[in-house]
Amino acid sequence: MDTEVTTKPDEAKTQAGNYFVSNYPPYSFWRTDRVAEAREALDRLPAPNTPLGVYLHIPFCRKRCRFCYFKVYTEKDANEIENYLNAAVRELELYCRERFIGGRKPTFIYFGGGTPSYISSRQLSGLTRRMKELLPWDEAQEVTFECEPGTLTETKLKVIREIGVTRLSLGIENFDDNILEINGRAHGSKEIVRAYDFARSVGFPQINIDLIAGMVGETAENWQECVRKTIALAPDSVTIYQMEIPFNTTIFKEMKAGGETVAPVADWETKRRWVRDAFAELERAGYHVASAYTAVKDPSKTRFVYRDLLWSGADLIGLGVASFSHIGGTHFQNQHDWTPYLTQLDEGNLPIYRALTPSHEERMIREFILQMKLGHVSRDYFRRKFGIDPQERFAPGLGKLESQGFLTFDNGGLRLNREALLQVDKLLHEFFLPEHRDARYA
Repeated sequence: MDTEVTTKPDEAKTQAGNYFVSNYPPYSFWRTDRVAEAREALDRLPAPNTPLGVYLHIPFCRKRCRFCYFKVYTEKDANEIENYLNAAVRELELYCRERFIGGRKPTFIYFGGGTPSYISSRQLSGLTRRMKELLPWDEAQEVTFECEPGTLTETKLKVIREIGVTRLSLGIENFDDNILEINGRAHGSKEIVRAYDFARSVGFPQINIDLIAGMVGETAENWQECVRKTIALAPDSVTIYQMEIPFNTTIFKEMKAGGETVAPVADWETKRRWVRDAFAELERAGYHVASAYTAVKDPSKTRFVYRDLLWSGADLIGLGVASFSHIGGTHFQNQHDWTPYLTQLDEGNLPIYRALTPSHEERMIREFILQMKLGHVSRDYFRRKFGIDPQERFAPGLGKLESQGFLTFDNGGLRLNREALLQVDKLLHEFFLPEHRDARYA
């Protein structure tokens, strides 16, 4: 895990540290001596009408990207991969014995990585068949599957569709072979179009394209071309992230070895300008900006169920090494190394490594800051669920954003404008409790 102190991003340069806020309180507050809290949460019946999701981390990749901060492995053989998938199924079986399941079926499933599409069609079919036998997916509103274009064939895409995937997420990131290579991506530009055409022919309800603004070597001209090619493909949705350099990336290790404090990527203002321009181009092409990171072609048909339910307190079973779970308000993470994860399951135990049960106020702040990323927050939602009016509870911070021209109020709640959404992760720290504001994030 990270051992450095996270610094706030410099406005001019990209420095090392976690920028993207994905949860609250910060992960650094989750502790190994609080694992018993996870056990207690699992032994409780679920709160009424709480959706249930399942996330499976498939940590295998052809190459490790220089900017990757996830737990991934590039050297595992077929037997090791099979053992890992078997362990993940055993983990799900252990969860299905717990009271918190309460007769529920998953509302959403997410296969993340690593590279889920790295595993073979045979492995994928066997894995999902066993998962469905334990926890049927027949009521799932969304099944998401992350892919690296170079791992896809028409046959594998047909299998991915047959197992029930509704949203295929293509990790394209950039369309230029040189930039893909120097950033450590395994695929090339020719594989992008081939994989996309195959995916369209199979008939996925939603195809999402991921892009990253500010990769090593990227220029304004290249970025414009990436946006143009994305629009030409006409995906159902587009996700755009701004490049950050967490401490456990190859780029940071290279920076540290060379005594550098500034990352060799675009500065923050450049990245924001590129994303601003991309969203403007997407809007001209008929897309609608749906969050700080996403644009969708048809809001009436295209949803991000996984995101929306997680950001409003859904339960989540996280399967696999280093995966995160959220059960009954308690957060916990699995063992984050290969051997301890497998050993715990071989011994018949859930491989939980650290946990935290936030207070009522912390749970409220979590949902508030995550929903800010959507660009709008409902006052009624927080009145009903938490008994507070966010406009009153967060008056100083919201007033500050309003004075900076980032935010407006209406009868329903508050709205962030485009300029605020372009830097929303930086702005969210304003709403952290004092003890969390300057602490290490991960």
